[in-house]
Amino acid sequence: MADHEWVGRGYDTALGASDPTTITLLGANLAEDVMGEVGFGELAFWLATQRRPSKGETRVFEAVLAALADHGFTPTAIVTRLTYLSAPDSVQGALAAGLLGGGSRFLGVTEDTGRFLHDQLPDEPPSDEAGWDALALEVVAAQRAAGRFVPGLGHHVHKGGDPRTPRLMAIAREEGVFGPHLALFSAIGRVHPQVLGKTLPLNGAGVCGAALADLGLPLPLLRGFALLARTAGLIGQLAEELRSPVGNEIFLSVDRNARPVPPQPWAG
Repeated sequence: MADHEWVGRGYDTALGASDPTTITLLGANLAEDVMGEVGFGELAFWLATQRRPSKGETRVFEAVLAALADHGFTPTAIVTRLTYLSAPDSVQGALAAGLLGGGSRFLGVTEDTGRFLHDQLPDEPPSDEAGWDALALEVVAAQRAAGRFVPGLGHHVHKGGDPRTPRLMAIAREEGVFGPHLALFSAIGRVHPQVLGKTLPLNGAGVCGAALADLGLPLPLLRGFALLARTAGLIGQLAEELRSPVGNEIFLSVDRNARPVPPQPWAG
Protein backbone atom coordinates (compact mmCIF):
# COMPACT_ATOMS: atom_id res chain seq x y z
CA MET A 1 0.00 0.00 0.00
CA ALA A 2 1.44 3.41 -0.93
CA ASP A 3 2.03 5.91 1.87
CA HIS A 4 -0.64 8.28 0.60
CA GLU A 5 -3.22 5.52 0.67
CA TRP A 6 -2.84 4.88 4.37
CA VAL A 7 -5.96 5.76 6.32
CA GLY A 8 -5.91 6.11 10.09
CA ARG A 9 -7.18 8.49 12.74
CA GLY A 10 -6.91 12.19 11.95
CA TYR A 11 -4.22 14.42 13.45
CA ASP A 12 -5.11 18.11 13.22
CA THR A 13 -2.38 20.60 12.36
CA ALA A 14 -2.40 24.18 11.13
CA LEU A 15 1.24 23.88 10.11
CA GLY A 16 2.64 21.95 7.15
CA ALA A 17 0.65 19.36 5.24
CA SER A 18 0.81 17.95 1.76
CA ASP A 19 -0.98 15.90 -0.83
CA PRO A 20 0.37 14.56 -4.15
CA THR A 21 0.19 18.00 -5.82
CA THR A 22 0.15 20.69 -3.12
CA ILE A 23 1.99 21.70 0.04
CA THR A 24 0.23 23.99 2.49
CA LEU A 25 1.75 25.87 5.40
CA LEU A 26 -0.29 27.87 7.88
CA GLY A 27 -3.23 27.67 5.52
CA ALA A 28 -1.26 29.13 2.63
CA ASN A 29 0.09 27.54 -0.53
CA LEU A 30 3.77 27.07 0.29
CA ALA A 31 5.11 27.33 -3.25
CA GLU A 32 2.91 30.19 -4.44
CA ASP A 33 2.18 32.29 -1.34
CA VAL A 34 5.12 31.73 1.01
CA MET A 35 8.30 31.01 -0.94
CA GLY A 36 9.79 34.27 -2.16
CA GLU A 37 7.02 36.23 -0.45
CA VAL A 38 7.61 35.73 3.29
CA GLY A 39 10.95 36.36 4.99
CA PHE A 40 12.37 33.72 7.30
CA GLY A 41 12.03 35.85 10.44
CA GLU A 42 8.41 36.60 9.66
CA LEU A 43 7.78 32.93 8.97
CA ALA A 44 9.38 31.84 12.25
CA PHE A 45 7.11 34.25 14.14
CA TRP A 46 4.09 33.07 12.17
CA LEU A 47 4.87 29.40 12.84
CA ALA A 48 5.15 29.98 16.58
CA THR A 49 2.05 32.11 17.00
CA GLN A 50 -0.07 30.95 14.02
CA ARG A 51 -0.79 34.60 13.28
CA ARG A 52 1.03 36.70 10.75
CA PRO A 53 3.03 39.47 12.44
CA SER A 54 2.79 43.12 11.52
CA LYS A 55 5.76 44.80 9.86
CA GLY A 56 6.67 46.40 13.17
CA GLU A 57 6.52 43.12 15.03
CA THR A 58 8.65 41.49 12.36
CA ARG A 59 11.25 44.26 12.61
CA VAL A 60 11.54 43.87 16.39
CA PHE A 61 11.62 40.08 16.16
CA GLU A 62 14.35 40.12 13.53
CA ALA A 63 16.31 42.67 15.57
CA VAL A 64 16.23 40.16 18.44
CA LEU A 65 17.51 37.40 16.15
CA ALA A 66 20.33 39.65 14.98
CA ALA A 67 21.21 40.60 18.57
CA LEU A 68 21.57 36.96 19.63
CA ALA A 69 23.12 35.40 16.53
CA ASP A 70 26.81 35.48 17.42
CA HIS A 71 28.94 36.72 20.30
CA GLY A 72 32.36 35.51 19.20
CA PHE A 73 34.29 32.72 20.91
CA THR A 74 31.65 31.83 23.48
CA PRO A 75 31.47 28.30 24.88
CA THR A 76 28.75 27.46 22.35
CA ALA A 77 30.99 28.56 19.47
CA ILE A 78 34.06 26.80 20.82
CA VAL A 79 32.29 23.50 21.38
CA THR A 80 30.83 23.69 17.87
CA ARG A 81 34.29 24.15 16.38
CA LEU A 82 35.83 21.41 18.53
CA THR A 83 33.04 18.96 17.73
CA TYR A 84 33.57 19.64 14.04
CA LEU A 85 37.31 19.05 14.56
CA SER A 86 36.50 15.69 16.15
CA ALA A 87 33.75 14.70 13.70
CA PRO A 88 34.00 16.69 10.45
CA ASP A 89 31.56 14.23 8.90
CA SER A 90 28.82 15.47 11.26
CA VAL A 91 27.89 19.10 10.72
CA GLN A 92 24.62 18.41 12.50
CA GLY A 93 26.53 17.09 15.50
CA ALA A 94 28.68 20.22 15.67
CA LEU A 95 25.63 22.48 15.49
CA ALA A 96 23.75 20.40 18.03
CA ALA A 97 26.71 20.49 20.43
CA GLY A 98 26.70 24.27 20.36
CA LEU A 99 22.95 24.54 20.80
CA LEU A 100 22.99 22.15 23.75
CA GLY A 101 25.13 24.70 25.58
CA GLY A 102 22.28 27.23 25.57
CA GLY A 103 21.56 27.23 29.28
CA SER A 104 21.27 29.47 32.32
CA ARG A 105 24.58 31.29 31.67
CA PHE A 106 24.46 31.61 27.89
CA LEU A 107 21.31 32.15 25.81
CA GLY A 108 18.95 30.93 28.52
CA VAL A 109 18.97 34.42 30.05
CA THR A 110 16.54 35.46 27.31
CA GLU A 111 13.89 33.05 28.56
CA ASP A 112 14.73 33.59 32.23
CA THR A 113 14.28 37.35 31.91
CA GLY A 114 11.07 37.16 29.92
CA ARG A 115 9.51 34.74 32.40
CA PHE A 116 10.74 36.72 35.40
CA LEU A 117 9.33 40.01 34.14
CA HIS A 118 6.04 38.37 33.23
CA ASP A 119 5.69 36.94 36.75
CA GLN A 120 6.21 40.39 38.30
CA LEU A 121 3.60 42.23 36.27
CA PRO A 122 0.42 43.18 38.17
CA ASP A 123 -3.02 42.72 36.67
CA GLU A 124 -3.14 46.47 36.07
CA PRO A 125 0.30 47.73 34.99
CA PRO A 126 1.44 51.20 36.10
CA SER A 127 0.39 54.11 33.92
CA ASP A 128 3.48 56.29 34.22
CA GLU A 129 7.24 56.11 34.77
CA ALA A 130 6.95 56.81 38.49
CA GLY A 131 4.66 53.83 38.87
CA TRP A 132 7.02 51.56 36.95
CA ASP A 133 9.95 52.75 39.07
CA ALA A 134 8.04 51.98 42.26
CA LEU A 135 7.22 48.49 41.02
CA ALA A 136 10.81 47.94 39.93
CA LEU A 137 12.08 48.94 43.37
CA GLU A 138 9.82 46.35 44.96
CA VAL A 139 10.98 43.68 42.51
CA VAL A 140 14.70 44.34 42.94
CA ALA A 141 14.39 44.62 46.73
CA ALA A 142 12.52 41.31 46.91
CA GLN A 143 15.17 39.58 44.80
CA ARG A 144 17.96 40.95 46.98
CA ALA A 145 16.17 39.93 50.19
CA ALA A 146 15.82 36.41 48.78
CA GLY A 147 19.48 36.30 47.77
CA ARG A 148 18.63 35.96 44.09
CA PHE A 149 19.97 37.78 41.03
CA VAL A 150 17.71 39.84 38.81
CA PRO A 151 17.73 38.10 35.40
CA GLY A 152 19.06 40.29 32.62
CA LEU A 153 21.01 42.58 34.94
CA GLY A 154 24.80 42.68 34.49
CA HIS A 155 27.27 41.71 31.77
CA HIS A 156 30.80 40.33 31.99
CA VAL A 157 32.09 42.48 29.10
CA HIS A 158 29.76 45.45 28.60
CA LYS A 159 30.04 46.75 32.15
CA GLY A 160 29.34 50.32 31.11
CA GLY A 161 26.26 49.42 29.08
CA ASP A 162 25.27 46.81 26.51
CA PRO A 163 24.83 48.59 23.16
CA ARG A 164 22.08 46.20 22.10
CA THR A 165 19.77 47.26 24.92
CA PRO A 166 19.02 50.91 24.05
CA ARG A 167 18.89 50.04 20.35
CA LEU A 168 16.27 47.32 20.77
CA MET A 169 14.22 49.51 23.09
CA ALA A 170 14.34 52.29 20.52
CA ILE A 171 13.19 49.98 17.73
CA ALA A 172 10.32 48.69 19.89
CA ARG A 173 9.24 52.28 20.60
CA GLU A 174 9.46 53.21 16.92
CA GLU A 175 7.24 50.28 16.01
CA GLY A 176 4.71 50.83 18.80
CA VAL A 177 5.39 47.51 20.53
CA PHE A 178 7.18 48.78 23.64
CA GLY A 179 5.02 46.95 26.17
CA PRO A 180 4.92 46.22 29.90
CA HIS A 181 7.84 43.78 29.94
CA LEU A 182 10.19 46.32 28.37
CA ALA A 183 8.74 49.04 30.61
CA LEU A 184 9.51 47.06 33.77
CA PHE A 185 12.94 46.04 32.50
CA SER A 186 13.76 49.67 31.71
CA ALA A 187 12.61 50.72 35.19
CA ILE A 188 14.82 48.06 36.77
CA GLY A 189 17.72 49.63 34.92
CA ARG A 190 16.88 53.03 36.42
CA VAL A 191 16.27 52.06 40.05
CA HIS A 192 18.42 49.04 40.87
CA PRO A 193 21.40 51.13 42.11
CA GLN A 194 19.20 52.36 44.97
CA VAL A 195 18.90 48.76 46.19
CA LEU A 196 22.16 47.17 45.11
CA GLY A 197 24.46 50.13 45.74
CA LYS A 198 26.06 49.78 42.32
CA THR A 199 25.12 50.25 38.70
CA LEU A 200 24.87 47.23 36.41
CA PRO A 201 23.97 47.19 32.71
CA LEU A 202 20.76 45.75 31.34
CA ASN A 203 22.17 43.05 29.09
CA GLY A 204 21.21 42.22 25.53
CA ALA A 205 19.92 38.74 26.27
CA GLY A 206 17.60 40.18 28.90
CA VAL A 207 16.20 42.95 26.74
CA CYS A 208 15.59 40.37 24.01
CA GLY A 209 13.53 38.31 26.45
CA ALA A 210 11.51 41.38 27.41
CA ALA A 211 10.92 42.30 23.77
CA LEU A 212 9.86 38.77 22.82
CA ALA A 213 7.43 38.66 25.75
CA ASP A 214 5.95 41.99 24.67
CA LEU A 215 5.40 40.53 21.20
CA GLY A 216 3.15 37.93 22.80
CA LEU A 217 5.39 34.99 21.94
CA PRO A 218 4.95 31.87 24.10
CA LEU A 219 7.11 32.16 27.21
CA PRO A 220 8.14 28.46 27.18
CA LEU A 221 9.59 29.02 23.69
CA LEU A 222 11.69 32.13 24.39
CA ARG A 223 14.89 30.11 24.66
CA GLY A 224 13.95 28.44 21.39
CA PHE A 225 14.09 31.79 19.61
CA ALA A 226 17.52 32.44 21.12
CA LEU A 227 18.61 29.05 19.79
CA LEU A 228 17.14 29.87 16.39
CA ALA A 229 19.29 33.00 16.28
CA ARG A 230 22.39 31.21 17.52
CA THR A 231 22.00 28.50 14.86
CA ALA A 232 22.81 31.11 12.23
CA GLY A 233 25.79 32.23 14.26
CA LEU A 234 27.09 28.69 14.67
CA ILE A 235 26.81 28.10 10.93
CA GLY A 236 28.95 31.20 10.58
CA GLN A 237 31.43 29.79 13.09
CA LEU A 238 31.68 26.57 11.07
CA ALA A 239 32.08 28.48 7.83
CA GLU A 240 34.95 30.45 9.36
CA GLU A 241 36.43 27.25 10.76
CA LEU A 242 36.52 25.87 7.21
CA ARG A 243 38.35 28.98 5.98
CA SER A 244 40.58 29.69 8.98
CA PRO A 245 40.62 26.70 11.34
CA VAL A 246 41.44 27.30 15.00
CA GLY A 247 39.79 24.24 16.56
CA ASN A 248 42.96 22.17 16.57
CA GLU A 249 44.93 25.03 18.09
CA ILE A 250 42.35 25.41 20.86
CA PHE A 251 42.53 21.67 21.52
CA LEU A 252 46.33 21.61 21.61
CA SER A 253 46.57 24.71 23.80
CA VAL A 254 44.64 22.83 26.48
CA ASP A 255 46.13 19.41 25.87
CA ARG A 256 49.77 20.58 25.83
CA ASN A 257 49.30 22.69 28.95
CA ALA A 258 47.63 20.02 31.07
CA ARG A 259 49.46 19.59 34.40
CA PRO A 260 49.24 16.21 36.16
CA VAL A 261 48.31 16.55 39.83
CA PRO A 262 47.57 13.97 42.56
CA PRO A 263 44.00 12.64 42.66
CA GLN A 264 41.65 14.75 44.76
CA PRO A 265 38.70 12.72 46.05
CA TRP A 266 35.32 14.42 45.86
CA ALA A 267 34.52 16.00 49.21
CA GLY A 268 30.78 16.16 48.65
